[in-house]
Amino acid sequence: MPWLFLGIAIIGEVIATTALKASEGFTRWGYGSISIIGYAISLYILAIVLKTIPVGIAYAVWSGAGVAMVTLIGIVLFGQKLDLYAYLGIALIVTGVLVLNMLSNSASH
Repeated sequence: MPWLFLGIAIIGEVIATTALKASEGFTRWGYGSISIIGYAISLYILAIVLKTIPVGIAYAVWSGAGVAMVTLIGIVLFGQKLDLYAYLGIALIVTGVLVLNMLSNSASH
């Protein structure tokens, strides 16, 4: 169950970050409000998750998955352009999260 909650926290963070971009520096308060609420929910759920999943593991998964998902959203919704090194860096982040989850005994499921 903690891993499901971590997934929900990640989705909340991704929605909040996407809304933050759409808020255009908080000049569009509807998106700004979504961002504030999304981050609050995400951090609250992350705090619950940290009762059972080690902080380093939970944060690595939360931030790594968030980076990958927000990057995809940036490409699709905001026309973000990345070079080869940006894709390589993001691939390394995703690979690190996969190694933690599949190979490390620290990320007990």
